[in-house]
Amino acid sequence: MPTLPWTVPNRPPQATEVHVFASRFETRTLGGALKFLARTPGVWRQVRGARGAYGASLKAEPFKRTFWTLSAWESPEALKTFAHSGTHAPTSRGLSAQMRDARFVTWSATSDEPPVSWAEVRRRLT
Repeated sequence: MPTLPWTVPNRPPQATEVHVFASRFETRTLGGALKFLARTPGVWRQVRGARGAYGASLKAEPFKRTFWTLSAWESPEALKTFAHSGTHAPTSRGLSAQMRDARFVTWSATSDEPPVSWAEVRRRLT
């Protein structure tokens, strides 16, 4: 699966502070990576309709069993609401046993900054 390009569900106001979230998931097995891929379209549809979502992208390296996410949100609360609702909530619970490692990082940025590069995401997650 190629990288899903930066998608902007809701255009943020200019020069507004946004909540940026990045994650890195590594599955235990290739089968776990395939399960992750199979569930991606449902979560991606949820992101595209999520209230407070200012942008999102996914970089998949299934043969390395590694997946990277990057998103920008109106607030930490908007991200939390997304994560605990819709397709994402049961998907994340259902995939937790497949995970070997998961890392998360958040930071503030202005609405003019996202998307950041994947190199920057990797730097922040190490």
